[in-house]
Amino acid sequence: VYVAESGGGLVQAGGSLRLSCVTSGRTFNTDARGWFRQAPGKEREFVAGISMYDGKTEYADSVKGRFTLSRDTAKDTVHLQMNSLKHEDTAVYYCAVREVSGTYIPHVGTHYDYWGQGTQVTVSS
Repeated sequence: VYVAESGGGLVQAGGSLRLSCVTSGRTFNTDARGWFRQAPGKEREFVAGISMYDGKTEYADSVKGRFTLSRDTAKDTVHLQMNSLKHEDTAVYYCAVREVSGTYIPHVGTHYDYWGQGTQVTVSS
């Protein structure tokens, strides 16, 4: 399974970015997609996740109300709309795929099967 993120970049605090995650290979509409991030010197953390089965989403408390995750099942793609960005959102953002997940959206990285290479998001203060 191929997983690729795009849409990262440099933005000022208060600005917006839209990340996309496209997958190919043996993926199905029963998968879960998760976004994680890792800042320098910090542990990787869960940001948001979505069930490709029913569109249910879950968010980390730190991004609730600012980030929105959506799916396009026809294109096997998910989009993470990030608004009101803060300096502390600066990190490498990774997309992950968990196969045959149903409505379960893991918040733990080890519960995912495939990962992308990551895309850098830098928010200047």
